[in-house]
Formats: sequence, C-alpha cells, structure tokens
Amino acid sequence: MDFEEQLKKAIGRGQEQGSLRKTSEDQKQLSAEFLKNRHAEFRLALSDYIESCIRRLADHFPGFDYETIYGDRGWGGAVYREDITRGKSGRSGSFYSRLEISVRPINEFNVLNISGKGTIHDKEYFTWNFFKDIPEVTIDDFKEKVDNWILIYAEKFASM
Repeated sequence: MDFEEQLKKAIGRGQEQGSLRKTSEDQKQLSAEFLKNRHAEFRLALSDYIESCIRRLADHFPGFDYETIYGDRGWGGAVYREDITRGKSGRSGSFYSRLEISVRPINEFNVLNISGKGTIHDKEYFTWNFFKDIPEVTIDDFKEKVDNWILIYAEKFASM
C-alpha cells in the first residue's frame, strides 16, 4: 500500500472516530454526576495500583518508608528516605530521596490526571503529569504510565 492510500485510510478512520465520538456525546449528554462517578471509579482502582507498585519498589531498596497520599493533593502513595553519609574529609551530609505518584482530584476540565514527582539525593529528576478526558480513559494506559515512572525512578536511584 502506498503512502497516498495510507493517508486516505487514516483520514477516513479519523473522521469515523470523530463522528462516533460526537454521536456518543450527543446520546449520553454526559452529566457532571456521571463524570464524577467515573473519576471516582478510576481513582480507586489507580490509587490501589499505585500503592502496590510503590510498595514493591520499597521492597527492593531497604530504608524507604511508605506514605499514603489522600485529600486535596490527590490519592496515591509515596516512598521516601534520608541517607546520611560521611565524606572523605570526615564531613557528614544527608540526602533526601522521594517518589510520589497520585491521582489528582477531578477538576473543571473533567480529566483523569496522575502526577508523579521523583527526587534522588536532593535533586528533582522528574515532575510528570499524564491525563485524558474521562470518557476516553482506559485504565491500562494509566497503569502503564505508573509502571514506567517507577521503573525510571528505580533505575536512576540504583545508579546513584
């Protein structure tokens, strides 16, 4: 298949998806209550998943303490630790490390949003957000992001 045919098919698929979405939106007339309930369902599933994954990370790096996150900041979990070191010159220092991932509260944009923040030895290595419109959410996309963020953090932490 040449490029022109692929291009026409891609445009056709896009137009079909757009019309299906429009039809779906017109039929459902998504209410605020429906969106709030869907967000709550996803929040519960994701916050449990985040907790289990972050706890497993802590199992591989002794010294991390777990913290549950809930409330205005979102729902999820964090691990943190403070390492005290002694340098060659006999001076000591401490280094703070933390990984936090949470599902953010619903907002006026009606998106499901997860945020992550990773600090290793007092240096912030990432601050990420991933979001999708609630009607278009697939939980697997969000679980994949959580997995990737934790793997990136683990690799970076292990290299220090």
